Amino acid sequence: MEKSLTPSNFIKNVISEDLRAGKVKEVVTRFPPEPNGYLHIGHAKAIWINFALAEEFGGSTNLRFDDTNPAKEDEEYVKSIQEDVKWLGYEWKEKRFASDYFEQMYEAAVKLIKKGLAYVDDLSADQIRELRGTLTEPGKNSPYRDRSVEENLELFTQMRNGEFKDGERVLRAKIDMASPNINLRDPVIYRIAHVTHHNTGDQWCIYPMYTFAHPLEDAIEHVTHSLCSLEFEDQRPFYDWVIEHCEMDAKPHQYEFGRLNLAQTVTSKRKLKLLVDEGHVDGWDDPRMPTISGLRRRGYTPEALREFVYETGISKSQGLVDLQMLEHFIREDLKLKAPRTMAVLDPIKVVITNYPEGQTEMLEAENNQENEEMGTRQIPFSREIYIEREDFMEDPPSKYFRLFPGNEVRLKHAYFIKCNDVIKDEEGNVVEIHCTYDPETKSGSGFTGRKVKGTIHWVEASQAIPAEFRLFEPLINKEEPEGDTELEEEKEASVAAPKSFLDELNPNSLTIVHGYVEPNMADAKPQDKFQFFRHGYFNVDSKYSEPGKPVFNRVVSLKSSFHLPKA
Repeated sequence: MEKSLTPSNFIKNVISEDLRAGKVKEVVTRFPPEPNGYLHIGHAKAIWINFALAEEFGGSTNLRFDDTNPAKEDEEYVKSIQEDVKWLGYEWKEKRFASDYFEQMYEAAVKLIKKGLAYVDDLSADQIRELRGTLTEPGKNSPYRDRSVEENLELFTQMRNGEFKDGERVLRAKIDMASPNINLRDPVIYRIAHVTHHNTGDQWCIYPMYTFAHPLEDAIEHVTHSLCSLEFEDQRPFYDWVIEHCEMDAKPHQYEFGRLNLAQTVTSKRKLKLLVDEGHVDGWDDPRMPTISGLRRRGYTPEALREFVYETGISKSQGLVDLQMLEHFIREDLKLKAPRTMAVLDPIKVVITNYPEGQTEMLEAENNQENEEMGTRQIPFSREIYIEREDFMEDPPSKYFRLFPGNEVRLKHAYFIKCNDVIKDEEGNVVEIHCTYDPETKSGSGFTGRKVKGTIHWVEASQAIPAEFRLFEPLINKEEPEGDTELEEEKEASVAAPKSFLDELNPNSLTIVHGYVEPNMADAKPQDKFQFFRHGYFNVDSKYSEPGKPVFNRVVSLKSSFHLPKA
């Protein structure tokens, strides 16, 4: 039975009932990011929910940029968001901007003023905050709350005409300063910002607040199901208030789902931007970043991310997802796709003293034991090879089955070799290992004369390709780092990110080592993926890798204790 695009969930049930009852004829959703940063793993879930649910019911999804805060937004972010959505495998019906509707939003605000439901306030942001009240105490009215409709209309027109400075006045909805829902205590709906907008230039110097603009955008676009994360639940009454009193023809309803929280992962765009701006990471697409572009550069696939968010499901819960669950899905996706090959990350030279000097032979190796369709490759073998330094010990503990003096091991795809001697430098460090090989033990020959307990990988020295390997650990040491809600970090991001979270950065999040790969890696291209024997899955870096000088990012190690629960 073919798997549905989304698992069983409460939103799917709502949509089914709405269609059955004739409440809606065609499902329309939207993915509405603010272009103030790159998308992260949490957005991948929001993208999937909106696009997959609409597709499942034969509907459509708009990509809408909520660009109401020009001081934080940039065309770079607009482009990156489009790339990420397409890379994840989704196509939007229409691309829209909140700024496309600025004139309609202005007219809606004028309508509220004329109805006595909005007023211009001269109080500062701090004064408004002081009068707002608390969860247990009601707020207090602004002394400007009872201005006449005529005065408010004149002041609002002057705001639009640029006659006031930033912060000098705002437009507020007039609702109820004693409401138990703080979001209904006369929220600000317009502020002054003499900032050039990436889309409208200098046409406007007043901009709608997100919480006012968002419901209007949904209504203008005739969105049938406005899907958002759970922190917007308390905003829903204001959302409905705007739709009703601005007399919008369409009346979308908001449904909230639990956001994706990943252990040891910061998803606040304010904090991610701070990491970028202060140089703690190598840009928004650093492979350690939880951004979609960072995951892509590291080597994650869209298929793995879609499977991951599918398994996290759609619910009202806000649980913390183990990082190992995400890693599980990239392993599952790559195990049949990625060719197997050998790489030595910390090399030490082995000289096979009884192998003829100047001779090189080609050995056959399978490209993927789990996928025979990937065929085989030819790898060179000669007198000198590199092995991993950790695969040799001069004085090993018991049950160490790799190479040590007098011990014999199998070289993957090649022969048995036996360690006879070691060469040391002046400080007593082993710099070279001398071994002999047994030509009768060639891999694939059917040799059964004796057994060895250890198999190690290697790379032939004369044709080995020098390579850089980037190994990653979580960027954050803390299991459950504090993060802004989407509403705080995306929609009201006027406050700088607290720098205290930088104390949680893992100093070992990136380790760079230099070693060798098989000569077949010479033609490896950015985003090519491989499984290196014993080391894990690696991806050719798209920023620093050059022809003949590959740079590999480790996507994930080979083993994990994580298992999906049985259905």
